[in-house]
Amino acid sequence: MLFLSRFRVLHQVPEGSVTPSTSPSALQNPLFHFPSISAYIIPRQEFCDRLVTTCTNHYRVIGFPVCIEDETKYNRNEFIFNFALVLDEDVSDWGSYASVVRKLGRLLRALEEQGGFLSKEEDPRWFEDDEDEGEGNGVESDTKVKGQEQGDGHVEAKDKLCEQDNADSGIWDIGSVPGSGGKVYALCEMILEDLNNYCECMIPIDDSNTINLKLFPTHPPPAPVYAWHVPLLRIDLSSFSSTISSDLTLTRILPYINGTRSVSHISQLADTDLSLTRKAVQHLVYYGCVILLDIFQFGAIYAPTSEISDFIVDENIQAECAGYVRIPRMSLKPAVRTGSEADGSRDESDEPLSRERSHEEQDVDMEEEGESSDDESDPYRVSKESLVRLYTSLKQGLTLRNWCLENFELLTRVDVRRLITFGVIKGYLYRVHKYAIVNSCLPGVNDETKRRKGGWVEGPGYANGDGNGTGFGSDPGRELPLARYLDGVHSFDEICTELRMSEKDAMEKIKGFGEVQIIHR
Repeated sequence: MLFLSRFRVLHQVPEGSVTPSTSPSALQNPLFHFPSISAYIIPRQEFCDRLVTTCTNHYRVIGFPVCIEDETKYNRNEFIFNFALVLDEDVSDWGSYASVVRKLGRLLRALEEQGGFLSKEEDPRWFEDDEDEGEGNGVESDTKVKGQEQGDGHVEAKDKLCEQDNADSGIWDIGSVPGSGGKVYALCEMILEDLNNYCECMIPIDDSNTINLKLFPTHPPPAPVYAWHVPLLRIDLSSFSSTISSDLTLTRILPYINGTRSVSHISQLADTDLSLTRKAVQHLVYYGCVILLDIFQFGAIYAPTSEISDFIVDENIQAECAGYVRIPRMSLKPAVRTGSEADGSRDESDEPLSRERSHEEQDVDMEEEGESSDDESDPYRVSKESLVRLYTSLKQGLTLRNWCLENFELLTRVDVRRLITFGVIKGYLYRVHKYAIVNSCLPGVNDETKRRKGGWVEGPGYANGDGNGTGFGSDPGRELPLARYLDGVHSFDEICTELRMSEKDAMEKIKGFGEVQIIHR
């Protein structure tokens, strides 16, 4: 709900939600006790142009008081108002609503300064006795009955007495005090309805002014993105006709995100800075366009999680998985090509990126993949029983290479990479990482002086001892500072990516450090 207040609550939607009302559609009881927080809701000079939030009775009231000073235009030399929203106190992302309240307060200030949008609809009689009213009660404490002409004096006095009774009971008379009707009240209704239904609104005020508001969701901060992470797109970016972003780094790396390349590899192919590439991928993760995977390799180990029970009993997920991992049928048609056509085919081979991209675009959205055929006579059909057996046969200590050899017959029509990727994305599988720990104390490993003088490099971009400015990993053939990775907290994915070497080469160099234990966890 929302409401607009001056020296009292002028408009409230729905009626009776803040202060009692006699409207037929009013709520029976207000949502909270207004006098207890009126000092923070009815605007004061000290609170103006600041976001003020108050929690009461499990509700959060968000307001942005505004003060406009003009000695010639207003009787009190200033015009103060507060437009506030009321939310449940347990709403976690209320910051997006606070931005809407702040923007709306500034828009209403501009409308009031241009043409008196708010003050034109006020009746001066509403504020005749504000000096004598109690603090924050939202109603008049005293109503003066002014004499009129002799003919209608009795009727006027009777109306004022009724108004006095309503004021004493805390109920406004809709006909004589602020309530429904008017442009401001209609604006409040439209804003509340549009924000609740569409999370945005666009309301024209006049020929030159329009109120545009939008609730932007607040996402939690994304996890750090490292060089060995593999981004996988969750949306089809080819459907966007215009440029997706003005970020040059993001524009350059998008064609290389295919679900198999690491962030470091993408940075090399796109010729972009690694730190900027990591930030760009992190932005995609924040907005839900990308998910992060591990580097797929057949020497890795995967094991099922406790969520695998959901896959076993859910036939819809099994059908989705069967359609995603199934190797598509290919029909090879013989064709005779002339010499020029043969040359053209060789030219096409010079464009591996486009071909690979067309194949990898199938990873864009698993939910839109074609379902596998339920026809048992289909020789290319992937049975649901086979998928369950394949997932449950994965275990710790069993590399993916050996697992493929053990289940060779079941994998004849299954894309292994897609099968593992599907399980990781859905949470049915987890990667068992590989770490190395040195048992013996290595002399000089923690010697900072030896690090500097011996040419050991702490990270990409640092200078070697000879001052040539080459970061480690630029020459995989030379001896590299592996010691700092052998503490049990750096996985082999990180070691191989940062040092730019294969796992086999890394193992050969690690053996030179003496007794080293390899653990999987």
